[in-house]
Amino acid sequence: MSRARIRLATAAAAAALAIGTLPASAHAVAAPGAGVSARHHQQQTEPIRQITLQGAVNFRDLGGYRTWTGGKVRQGLVYRSDALSKLTAADITTVGGLGLTKAVDFRVPMELQYDGADKLPPGLTPTSRSVNDLGLFGTLVGAISSGDPVKQEQMLGGGRAEAYMRDIYRNFVTSPENRAQFAQTVREIADGNQGPLLYHCTSGKDRTGWMSYVLLRALAVPESTAEGDFLASNTFRATYDAQVRAGLKQSGRMQNPDLLIPLQEVRQDYLDAATAQMEADYGSFYGYLTNGLGLDLRTLAKLQNKMVR
Repeated sequence: MSRARIRLATAAAAAALAIGTLPASAHAVAAPGAGVSARHHQQQTEPIRQITLQGAVNFRDLGGYRTWTGGKVRQGLVYRSDALSKLTAADITTVGGLGLTKAVDFRVPMELQYDGADKLPPGLTPTSRSVNDLGLFGTLVGAISSGDPVKQEQMLGGGRAEAYMRDIYRNFVTSPENRAQFAQTVREIADGNQGPLLYHCTSGKDRTGWMSYVLLRALAVPESTAEGDFLASNTFRATYDAQVRAGLKQSGRMQNPDLLIPLQEVRQDYLDAATAQMEADYGSFYGYLTNGLGLDLRTLAKLQNKMVR
């Protein structure tokens, strides 16, 4: 790329980030391909491209969104998902057709121990990049395995589960280790030599949801659209999560499995907790990108040039 193009792209990226909350000028048009379905969240104005799999319910192409500058996020470059440890042989064939060159796993070691390693196409090895969940997975395992309804209520009831989730989202912003993991993922996505990349956690909604929100806003996707992508996890996960609750009740391990709902869902106030922390610590989204994640303007320009057409 010439110096003039770099300067132009850098200026465009900086301007986009400085006023990235402006509304979109147009909506995306659905263009689903093979194995992909376009679905709408009730608060989502643009189609979401889900990759339909048997062993994962929240696998999506992050492309297709319009930016408020008139561009469109390229499809086939970045994917977000829930855990890949239960993929079937047919799923692995489908994922193999995406041409992935990197799979980033945000899960902590305890999650890997319980759920198992990713099942991936031949030649693709997962990159472990743990993002601290403040012990959420261990708390869940402890609460459920106790089988004690009183203990479960004490741990998760009375708004405690919701407060726990808000703390987790704030920790995405305040933890230097977590910021480093998210920043490294953005740098890899921006790298022109990096092929299609996937990142995921266990449910594909919290750590993966925050990563996706940050990436979309860095690409000048309107804030409301990025929020819609975040909240859409509730749509994709609803049936599976309800089945989990029903199974726990039927097995006798939880008398009131609805205590899990605040932990299973994503909510606007969880995201608001993270963005409020971001603004308190860094003043703005742009400040979070540059000072919090340590991304320089050249990296942000490369990200725009690669990901937006």
